[in-house]
Amino acid sequence: MSENVYIIGTDMIRFGRYPEKSVPRLGADAALAALDDAGVGLRDMQALYCGNLLQAGAMVGQRVLQEIGQTGIPVVNTANACATGATALREGWTAIRAGLYDLVLVVGVEQMGKAGLLGGGGSKGISTEGLLGSGTMPAIFAEAGMEHARKYGTTFEQFAKVSVKNHHHSTRNPKSMYQKETPLEDVMGAEMISYPNTKLMCSVNVDGAAAAVLASESKARELGLGRAVKISASILTSDPYTARDLTMPDINTCTRLAAKQAYEMAGVGPNDLDLVELHDCFATAEILHYENLGLCADGEAGKLIDERQTYYDGRIPVNVSGGLLSKGHPLGATGVANVYEVATHLRGEAGERQVAGAKVGLTHVIGLGSACAIHILERVAV
Repeated sequence: MSENVYIIGTDMIRFGRYPEKSVPRLGADAALAALDDAGVGLRDMQALYCGNLLQAGAMVGQRVLQEIGQTGIPVVNTANACATGATALREGWTAIRAGLYDLVLVVGVEQMGKAGLLGGGGSKGISTEGLLGSGTMPAIFAEAGMEHARKYGTTFEQFAKVSVKNHHHSTRNPKSMYQKETPLEDVMGAEMISYPNTKLMCSVNVDGAAAAVLASESKARELGLGRAVKISASILTSDPYTARDLTMPDINTCTRLAAKQAYEMAGVGPNDLDLVELHDCFATAEILHYENLGLCADGEAGKLIDERQTYYDGRIPVNVSGGLLSKGHPLGATGVANVYEVATHLRGEAGERQVAGAKVGLTHVIGLGSACAIHILERVAV
């Protein structure tokens, strides 16, 4: 593994609901936009990596090519819970680093409509249902939030402030599903889903697609590095065994392992980051991941949100896109969309929501089951 890998083009559709469009069509829209952004054509691509979860087994990547052009290239489809899109991106990164290709296309796509509560499915064997509460995602992340509250005194109001922040950020993002302010009293007074997460503290089920064109360093230099973004680290982890696995999913260790490895690979630390797009599937999750990613010391996440340090103009802006709470969370697309967001800031092209002087950014997604993907991106000095 020798050559560095660069993002030379990336785009996403506005997240929303598109019942009139098929999953491949959504993916195709994002793919064509990313190719246009890179200034290359489909015939230049040597492989396609496609992330999609809910239609796993349906060969979505091949069906995307049926929409935009079939050139005979290899197609790899990935499904890895909420880390699905980021896993597809890592597979493309790995192939270029291995010297197999110089240009690959990555697509993440999902069509969720108004899907209900995720999780708690009918798997066989020992079930956590009845042993320690519900196995649905809202309940699991509520439980994790309450554990944090027990250990550090984190309050309902502090969790709710995450949603206030991310909805505020979304008003500056034209590709977010919702672009609406949600005052603190509205967030705290919304329908309770699983304490302390109200409805406005839960991620939005939407349809969405995002894509990126990855290039080897030699190809990126040949095409011009003017808008290229370097992938300084690409890490994928799963949980090590812990005794708690049978009773309560551990949503922290997977991220901490990935963060440690990512910082080491990129040669940076959390203090070097200019912005972060992390997995705020629920407001409680964002609070926990502040600490898991090393953005603050354990027990200080509540203080971080109280002091507005994670707002777009704060010390370490988090989820300037609006995050999953407002932009939306189309499972297979989220990981690639996070990369689009950070890359757009590093290019200085984020418009009204631009993080000033952004040079280094981190993207993070975690899928219980378990998988955590972290990418560290850097602006190229030309």
